[in-house]
Formats: sequence, C-alpha cells, structure tokens
Amino acid sequence: MSDAIENLQGNWNYPTAVRFGAGRAVEIGAACKELGMSNPLLVTDPGLASLPMVTDAVKNCEEAGLKCAIFSDVKPNPVGKNVDDGVAAYKAGGHDGVIAFGGGSGLDAAKAVALMVGQDRPLFDFEDVGDNWSRVKEDGVAPIVAVPTTSGTGSEVGRASVITDESNHVKKIIFHPKMLPSIVVADPALTTGLPPHITAATGMDALSHNLEAYCSPFFHPMAEGIAVEGIRLVKEYLPAAVADGSDMVARSQMMAASSMGATAFQRGLGGMHALAHPLGALYDAHHGLLNAILMPYVLVRNRAAIEGRMSRLAAYMGLEEANFDGFLNWVLDLRQTLKIPNDLGAIGIDDEKAELVGKMATEDPSAGGNPTQLTAEEYTETFLKAVKGDLD
Repeated sequence: MSDAIENLQGNWNYPTAVRFGAGRAVEIGAACKELGMSNPLLVTDPGLASLPMVTDAVKNCEEAGLKCAIFSDVKPNPVGKNVDDGVAAYKAGGHDGVIAFGGGSGLDAAKAVALMVGQDRPLFDFEDVGDNWSRVKEDGVAPIVAVPTTSGTGSEVGRASVITDESNHVKKIIFHPKMLPSIVVADPALTTGLPPHITAATGMDALSHNLEAYCSPFFHPMAEGIAVEGIRLVKEYLPAAVADGSDMVARSQMMAASSMGATAFQRGLGGMHALAHPLGALYDAHHGLLNAILMPYVLVRNRAAIEGRMSRLAAYMGLEEANFDGFLNWVLDLRQTLKIPNDLGAIGIDDEKAELVGKMATEDPSAGGNPTQLTAEEYTETFLKAVKGDLD
C-alpha cells in the first residue's frame, strides 16, 4: 500500500444527541428520565452550586418525579481526589446517573465520576495511553446528561476528561467511549452571567480546539470542515459575546462553536495543548487563558508545516490578507480586543521550570497531533518565547 493511500485512513466517531437552544434547560429532568434515571447526582463546581441555574435544575428534576442531589467539591483544575469524593457521594446517595453541569471543570469531573462508580481499578489506570481504555468495566459506567454553562471546552460532546494527578503534578487525559454523555442539553441562556474575561478565555479555548484540529496532520475531512466553520463562528461572534453578555445570538453561536471544537479535535490537538496541560498542572492557571496566550507562539513555530492551509482558512474567513500573516495578525488583533495578555509572564508564569515544561509537553498526548513533531528543546524554546512575549 502506498504512503498516500496509507494516510487516507482513520477511526471516526461523532457526537451524541444534543438538545440545543435558549431555554432548553427545562428539559433536564425529562432527559434524565429518558435515560432511566430516578435519582441523579448533579456534579458541578462550588461557584455554580448556589446559583439559581443549579437550584432550578434540581427543581426541574423534582418536578419530573426524580430525586436529585448536588456534589460540588470540584477544583477549577479538577484533581483525582475530587473524582474519588464524587464517587463516594454517588454511592452514599444511591444514585443511578450523573448530571454533568458546568464549565470544563464541572463537566470533566462529572464524566470521570460517572466512569468510576462501577470500576475497581484506580482512576489513572484509565489514562489515555495505549489500550488502557479497554480495562473499563463498561456495564459500570453511569449514564450522563451534560449541561454546559460556558462556551469553551466542549466537554459535553467529548469522550474524555482532563484530571490532574496531584502526586505527580501532571494533567492526565482519562478516556473511554462511554464517557460521552448520552444527552446534551445545550442552553446558551446559561452562559449570559459569565463575566467578560471568562467569556473571552473560554471562547479562545474553543478557537484553540478548532484551530489545532484544523492544523492536525491526520486524515479526517469531516472534522476539518467542522473546524473551519467553528473558527469562522468565533471570528464573527466572540467579540460580541464579550462586549454584551446578554447577546443571545452571539451566546448561541459561541456555544455551537465550542461543541464544534470538541467534535473536531478527535482529529487531534497540538502544541498549544501540549504546553497548556503541563502549565495548568504546574501553575494552576486557567486552561483557556493559557491556550489564548500560547496560540500565536505555537502558530509561528508550526509555520512551515501549515502555511498553505492557513492561506485557505484566511480566505474562507474573509480576511484581507489571505495568508499565514493575515491569520496571525487577526489572532493578535482579537487577543487585544479581548484584553488577553501578550505573554505568560503577565499571569505570573516565569521561566524557572522551562526544561521541565518542554519535557512534559513531549509526553502529553496532544503533542501527537502537532503538525510537526517537536523536541523537548523546541517546546522549551517556544515556552520561553511565550514567557517573554517574543514572536520573532
């Protein structure tokens, strides 16, 4: 078989049932009943737990004839103990399903809880390495209804969770196909209370997912097409969502772009995430903000491998300069509009752990989707440029 034919192969999976639209959070209880739940555990983060949207979700379940309890001991970068504690709460309450409610942290923790309630191995035995996923006792995975409250990670349509291994200060990807929620209730109205800086950071995370999926060298034309349109939606609607959080059209389009990014990145991620994951673990920094700051530095590092495709993307987006420089300048202008810092130093990240960051980046699963396979030294160099704000 020739190399050209060999490269035109892939294993493709597409997401789940999505109930999309403003006001559709009232369907949470019905979705749970559809999956056979009578006593779901709503897993979220402490910032959301006391807000009306969560109490309304619990009330909606109760009105549908269900019991419902809340577990919210989840860190912004969820750790293994959060998952273990969630599993304990699930078992103590006699629950029979999970409502994953929140941004990336709440969704990732909830999906990991749903996975682990029926397992007898520890969480990190299911890290996305080799065929570790085959160790899962599939009958033990709880059904999941996912309700996103940010437009960034797209975790509601993903089959994995990013959980920090605190003992080793490493973010690990936990994967199994049954972690994909069976029903998503995507209500953009739940995002209207997000402050502008969180809207900006999560929106840039959605951009990074679509962009890295588009730049991935793997064969997946459907994912590539979705990524291109996801990027255009970010261009058209993220500034509006940040400027006016009540703009329901912008909020809706950004929620779609977020789910599109996570759908597309089954094609692969790349250097932005390979660096953002270790930085998140080492510095406990916001994942979306890390990707937003790293984005132009990784683009420049990959320029030789992606220049042609960036010209096609820039043309589709209607940029005046339909080439790599035109796209890069758009990213820089967008970051300025959204008040995203130009360098990692601005958020308190220094160069003391530069060599460790480079090594961890090569070991991150996302590195496999980068357009060029970078060495630890090259990742370290890219990281240092991002610390100093050096785009040359």
